Amino acid sequence: QVQLVESGGGLVQAGGSLRLSCAASGSILSIGVMGWYRQAPGKQRELVATITSNGNTNYADSVKGRFTISRDNAKHTVYLQMNSLKPEDTAVYYCKSFFSGSWGQGTQVTVSS
Repeated sequence: QVQLVESGGGLVQAGGSLRLSCAASGSILSIGVMGWYRQAPGKQRELVATITSNGNTNYADSVKGRFTISRDNAKHTVYLQMNSLKPEDTAVYYCKSFFSGSWGQGTQVTVSS
């Protein structure tokens, strides 16, 4: 079972930036699609961004132009650079390996107005 560990969350003012990291216990990142999801209180978990093994990316409309997903296969790590943060971006952010079905434990992002 692949283990994923997110980090980098925190409290930031609106307009600020954060960079999330998702580190995998093995080399699964090199062969599969990885994604970032988020879940706000009282809402369903939603897909934020995905990245394929060769670097193709997709984003939810709500984060296009503000968030960037990237991966470093050598370090078994996926990143989510979040700029121009808004209060509505407040959520627990999770990474997922689509190949293994594994989820991380989540990292809290709070954006104050």
